[in-house]
Order: sequence, then structure tokens, then C-alpha cells
Amino acid sequence: MMRKKQQTEEYLTPESQKALADRLARAEGHLRSVRQMVIDHRCADEILVQIAAVKAALNHFTASLVESEMKACVSTCRPGVADERMGRMTHALAAVLKS
Repeated sequence: MMRKKQQTEEYLTPESQKALADRLARAEGHLRSVRQMVIDHRCADEILVQIAAVKAALNHFTASLVESEMKACVSTCRPGVADERMGRMTHALAAVLKS
């Protein structure tokens, strides 16, 4: 079941929405390439390289989406200077994702 997010303010600006849509389009293009490579009986090593591109594009999309959400959340629920809070949150999240 899909859940609609209740919003009191817009957390995705039009610029963020476009950037996210562009990242998804990039991932979609890479994925279409993988499909075509399978149909064309391409070598597994070539397909794996393209799969890595799909994963990278989705990871960048995920990071951008999380960043947008964190900015909206941090600006409304944490005291202090927004840039400093974001820096601490980004650093902490990067450390968690590396492990």
C-alpha cells in the first residue's frame, strides 16, 4: 500500500524534483541498456559493467532524495545554524553508509 506523505511545507523544490527525475532517467537508460545487452547475447563482463552503472545511478538518486528530506527535516526540527546541522548529519550518515 502506498502512503502519501503529509507535508506542511514543500521539501522538494522544483529544481530538486528535476534533478531527481534526471537521475532516474539516467538509471532507466542504463537499465534499458542492460536489457538490450541480454537480448543481444552480450558478454557477461560487459553486462556487469552496465549493471554497476545502474547501481551507481540509483545510489546517487537515493543520496539526493535523502539529502532533500534531511534538509527539510533538519530545518524544522533541530536547533542551530542549518548549514552546521546539515554538515553534522551528512557526515554521520556518510559514516553509517560506509560501514
